[in-house]
Amino acid sequence: MQTTTVDVPTGDGVADAYLVRPDGDGPFPAVLVFMDAFGLRPGLAELAATIAARSYVVLVPNLFHRAGRAPLVDLSGLGDETHRAALFRQLAPMMAALTPEVVARDTAAYLDFLAAQPQVAPGPAAIIGYCMGGTNALRAIEAHPVRLAAAAAFHAGRVVTDAPDSPHLGVGSVTGELYFGHADQDPSMTAEQIATLEKALDAAGVRHRSEVYPGARHGFTQADTPMYDERATERHWAALFDLLDRTFRR
Repeated sequence: MQTTTVDVPTGDGVADAYLVRPDGDGPFPAVLVFMDAFGLRPGLAELAATIAARSYVVLVPNLFHRAGRAPLVDLSGLGDETHRAALFRQLAPMMAALTPEVVARDTAAYLDFLAAQPQVAPGPAAIIGYCMGGTNALRAIEAHPVRLAAAAAFHAGRVVTDAPDSPHLGVGSVTGELYFGHADQDPSMTAEQIATLEKALDAAGVRHRSEVYPGARHGFTQADTPMYDERATERHWAALFDLLDRTFRR
């Protein structure tokens, strides 16, 4: 694998990103990974490398690029649960700035960048998102149903809200397949909200799987946080590669 930091041009400046390419000439399918709120860091690079090892070209952009290059906050206390609330207070304005319009515009730029890579196969990509990245991955496939063939969201929060632009209300535009891996210990995505999402997916006729991971907390895939759950993460890998391999007929 080759992992490099690249600059992706967008309509609002440059987004720093990890680009992970498998060995060989390809062409390989493209996978876009949307980060959690803590941003680009070694743990996310390792996650991307695990995906790339299955013969995918993976791009992990800094979704907060308008605020500067990563890291944007001090992550030295990321492994300490008592620091979590303070970190989120710093990150909250950056998260709020990711409106549906911003996500749609940036996603187009990320997909353009991937499509221009010599190792990338022609055709639609897939997108994966973690925590807030899962919510924004759903926004992305809703905005670009032709360019994204599948989306997977793990421990995504606030997919269902009372807002008129709640992410779950836009699933009718999706033509690809969706996967949701929910944490059952997640106040940002309750059992009632999961049921509402599933009802919307069924009503829209979207191909999907929506699964609850017992005992898992919000953030369970992130090994550098106290929320990490090894068993749930292994289940996430199995579900993710099942989706990707079927999407790209591998």
